[in-house]
Amino acid sequence: MGELANCPKCNGLFVQTQFRTVCDNCFKEEEKAYETVYQFLRKRENRKAELDVVVEATGVSKELILKFIRQGRIMLSNFPNLGYPCEKCGKTIREERLCNDCKNDIHKQLNQIEQEKAISDRNKEINQNATYYSQRPK
Repeated sequence: MGELANCPKCNGLFVQTQFRTVCDNCFKEEEKAYETVYQFLRKRENRKAELDVVVEATGVSKELILKFIRQGRIMLSNFPNLGYPCEKCGKTIREERLCNDCKNDIHKQLNQIEQEKAISDRNKEINQNATYYSQRPK
């Protein structure tokens, strides 16, 4: 079940669900915008258009077009020059949430942390097993 929320666009009150994040009026506006974008992209000569060209030609905001892409309403497989920004660096990508460079960087950082932890654990183990002797003064 949804919960009562304010629309992020018009601040109107509505019941927010997992699928509906704006009020009915704003949702209708988004649907009109989606139809505009979809009709533009359906034309053969526009299928290779880049995001900025689509924004300029349709008058629909870049953020809203990216929302349609993230929701899966605009399938990138049909439009080779469309993409969305990587969530870490902003580079244009066509799948997942991060580009390959950012994923590799995160994996390197995780591996480094794991290696540091292994070294720390090994050092603790060595120190626990070490026996220290002292000489009494003569």
